Amino acid sequence: METSLGAPHFAPESTYLNTASMGLLPRKAAAVLRDGIANAVAGRPTPELGFPSVDGARAAFARLVGVDPGRVATSGAVAVHVGLIAGSLPDGAEVLVADGDFSSLVNPFAVRPGLKLRSVPLDALADAVRPGTALVAVSAVQSADGRVADLAAIREAARAHGARTLVDATQAAGWFPLNAGDFDYTVTGSYKWLLCPRGVSFLTVPEDGGGLRPVFSGWTAGEDPWESCYGPVRRLARSARRFDESHALLAYLAAPHALAVIEETGTEAIRAHNLALAARCRAGLAELGYEPLPGPGSAIVAVPGLGGRAEEALTAADVHVAVRAGNLRAAFHLYNTAADVDRLLDVLSGLPAAPA
Repeated sequence: METSLGAPHFAPESTYLNTASMGLLPRKAAAVLRDGIANAVAGRPTPELGFPSVDGARAAFARLVGVDPGRVATSGAVAVHVGLIAGSLPDGAEVLVADGDFSSLVNPFAVRPGLKLRSVPLDALADAVRPGTALVAVSAVQSADGRVADLAAIREAARAHGARTLVDATQAAGWFPLNAGDFDYTVTGSYKWLLCPRGVSFLTVPEDGGGLRPVFSGWTAGEDPWESCYGPVRRLARSARRFDESHALLAYLAAPHALAVIEETGTEAIRAHNLALAARCRAGLAELGYEPLPGPGSAIVAVPGLGGRAEEALTAADVHVAVRAGNLRAAFHLYNTAADVDRLLDVLSGLPAAPA
């Protein structure tokens, strides 16, 4: 029987091709989470609950994206830290984004009064940076269709015009090689390709903090949190921890064990595995007469117009994908196999022909 790259960390009982919505929880992370809940019920909190697990997750993520842990802040959701960046920009600042990018990256700038939000097609983003652009914000991999941004070109264009860069790595970190130090800021929701429970999200900042104001900071952002519980925090953390949001403790309890699976397997090995499955899927779709969007270098396969027509049949067959922006979207990760691809194609082959 064919085994996945991620065996023995996972135990899927379905054909699960929806990591771009939510990743599967590794066995060890699930066991730790169950124990944490049981201990909370029994009134004996797990010793690692709180700062030990949060700092373990912070360090593991830092290793995965190639920066010092002192440059990593934590929160519960991407939009929190994007909002922090939006709130730190001066009035009149221009923010450049890609058309149709994920709302958690775009909307905090749209609702912040006094900013100028400009949107252009993804493949025109680098050329659209101009004098006066303050920030270029883009997802490394697009949620709706899996397109991969030309991050090198965007970074160089931003530098040439004195603009800062913000990269959303939510659909990238865990399979896509990314050095967070190449950009001013990155944000990463970790419940997808990084396999954490929902409620774990990371922000990376420059060593000088990138001009951000810690407006969300509570007691956990203090240099000594246990001396920062009451009244104004007298000493904020010297590191990026000053931008921490209070933590979803059970999610962070499991997070180091989830991230360990990515570290142990290796991003490059995961990337090669995922891209091979995506290529197999695209080839099979073409043989069936479908036209997936071009996705060079992407672990996400999207087929325009097929989502609504195929969703019911796939769900009935226990094949789990997503429908995004009208696309059928399949996402391949380390727990998937060629048999999963073939199962998807087999179900699609039985669909009635599309109306002319």
